[in-house]
Amino acid sequence: MGLSWGPVGLPPPDAGIGRNFSSPVCVQNNEPTVSDDAELIAATLAGNSAAFGRLVQRYQDRLFNTMVHVVSGDEDARDVVQDAFVQAFVKLDTFQHTSAFYTWLYRIAFNVAASHRRRRRPSLSVEETREQAGREPVDGHIGPEERAEQEERCRQVRQAIAALSEDHREVLVLREIDGCCYETIAEILELPVGTVRSRLHRARLQLREQLKEVLMIDD
Repeated sequence: MGLSWGPVGLPPPDAGIGRNFSSPVCVQNNEPTVSDDAELIAATLAGNSAAFGRLVQRYQDRLFNTMVHVVSGDEDARDVVQDAFVQAFVKLDTFQHTSAFYTWLYRIAFNVAASHRRRRRPSLSVEETREQAGREPVDGHIGPEERAEQEERCRQVRQAIAALSEDHREVLVLREIDGCCYETIAEILELPVGTVRSRLHRARLQLREQLKEVLMIDD
């Protein structure tokens, strides 16, 4: 993915950053214990770069699955996740252990995503957004007609999420797709919990309005 493994002390290519990304899937968010991460962080800081590779493997699919919906495209999500892990490695000695490692990593990733969006402005056209939304994995055991219908619904849902404002999309993705609690979302986005709740409420209303016809939601 274009990383330069030069003399700046980054982990070697076999650390696994960004090598195995696929289209977004349902990621199981069974979080490792804080002590598991702490041991890997300590080992990394002691010079064992392979330990950071294990952190990458532990969180890259989950983070990629989130970023796909935040930046609305697989390639952009890969870039954001890659940059986030590089920054996390470089800044690892500043991690204070006052929160979970993945919370700290997510905060870095959302800041990277914001910078990425600023560089990409002006905003993508509707057609470009549709193209970048891609297709979600579908059940391989259903018939071709049902599969096509399921793919179309997934595409429309992703497109509707992409159409939300950045502030609303971020909280919605963290809550509904990543499964974070309100307190964790507040920590990642550096917002009061009350603001998270109000943004999430508005985001759900906007998404529901957009998807009424698609998902046949009753008022």
